[in-house]
Amino acid sequence: METHGLSQFITGFIHDRCQLKLEAFNKAAEKQLSAASAHEKAALEQQLFEQRRELEKKYDVRTWLTDAAARAGQISLVTHAVKYFHGDAKGSSFYSTVKSEGAVYLSTSTLHSPAVDAVGNSAALDVAKLLQTGHEGDSLLDSLKRGDYCALKSLAENEAQCDQWVSGFMQALSDKTLSSHPLAKQLYFPVSGEAGYHLLSPLYSSSLAHALHKRISHSRYNEESVAARKACREKVWSPGLVQFFPDLAVQNIGGTKPQNISYLNSARGGKNHLLRSAPPQWQQTLTPPVSHKTFLKAVSPKVSRVVADLRRYLHSVYNLENTREIRQRRAEYVDELIGIIFSYAAEIQSLTDLQGWSQAEDCVLKAAHQLWLDPLRQHSDPDFKLRREAGEWISDIAEDFAHWLNTRLNQDEKLSTGADEFREWSVLMRRRLREFDAAQQENWQ
Repeated sequence: METHGLSQFITGFIHDRCQLKLEAFNKAAEKQLSAASAHEKAALEQQLFEQRRELEKKYDVRTWLTDAAARAGQISLVTHAVKYFHGDAKGSSFYSTVKSEGAVYLSTSTLHSPAVDAVGNSAALDVAKLLQTGHEGDSLLDSLKRGDYCALKSLAENEAQCDQWVSGFMQALSDKTLSSHPLAKQLYFPVSGEAGYHLLSPLYSSSLAHALHKRISHSRYNEESVAARKACREKVWSPGLVQFFPDLAVQNIGGTKPQNISYLNSARGGKNHLLRSAPPQWQQTLTPPVSHKTFLKAVSPKVSRVVADLRRYLHSVYNLENTREIRQRRAEYVDELIGIIFSYAAEIQSLTDLQGWSQAEDCVLKAAHQLWLDPLRQHSDPDFKLRREAGEWISDIAEDFAHWLNTRLNQDEKLSTGADEFREWSVLMRRRLREFDAAQQENWQ
């Protein structure tokens, strides 16, 4: 690629970021001016004018590149990141350049062109984006790695400034020190000899996760796949190929701030797909709970141990002050209980061969529970789909769960869980159920 093309890309990248900041500044300035009195407006306009000029100076190409090069040391470009195991892990991440030809197993080394991730200070991820964004088959990162600095030279005021930029950006290409952390994964692997074992620290391959995410997203949302899926639903012929990923799970990493984990995790919105790795089920013994009014009766045997553990714990702290530690421990038990229930629900929802089972005449399951457990019915029942999309069933299930749990706990005569606990259980279940249902939506398209 011609050097001037990469130089123009860098200039455009900085210009676009400047425009975003100026737009936000202009909106805030308009609000301030509209709220100011006539006496204050002249001085305020001068103040805002000077602030805008300072902002524009900050996004001068040379000024911004100098600042970005200085901040590049706050991030590391990697293929394997430690924070995927725990958001507070401070250990080293790793950049792997190993390539494997003819490998039997899928790994990062089998990727032809693995996406490079960035970890570190999330405030410096704009530097990572500049380095990694491709333009006409090239990127600033690739040019730095092959020792081609012409794009930066054409923008620098002199040789010294270019050297300063190159030196700064190169800091992002490697960790300064290698270390592990108590919150990182560590495995003791036995070996022969006096040492006895090796201490291994496995790292999560963000590059492999990103390749999988792109493959799945493309197979679902490219125009041909969308048209083929529509034809499949309408039972008409289509030349397109439909790909399915059975029992696909989505692991959301980073919560509301996926950028704190890594750059690629932020680009994926925190979504990391997990393919089913369980052995095949040779016999299908799972059946929908058509003979119960609530699914909770069907799932009760699966959760008896957790309910018993929670009951014993509440009994042990019955006479103690309700501290934050007690509330947190209690919430952990309930969270485990909800997890088991969701596992059961996911199995029922995956009974694709029984699509629309809740329409059977002998089904006595409550309407809200039907809406949750038989999502595929919405493809053939428009009224069912509208009621499901309305979402009122989520609150009904949350309240049924809270009532059921209180009833189970109150079997111990020394306990008396009531309205406060009912509210706590229902709020927790409602929040988790919304997250679970949103994550499952992709499996029903």
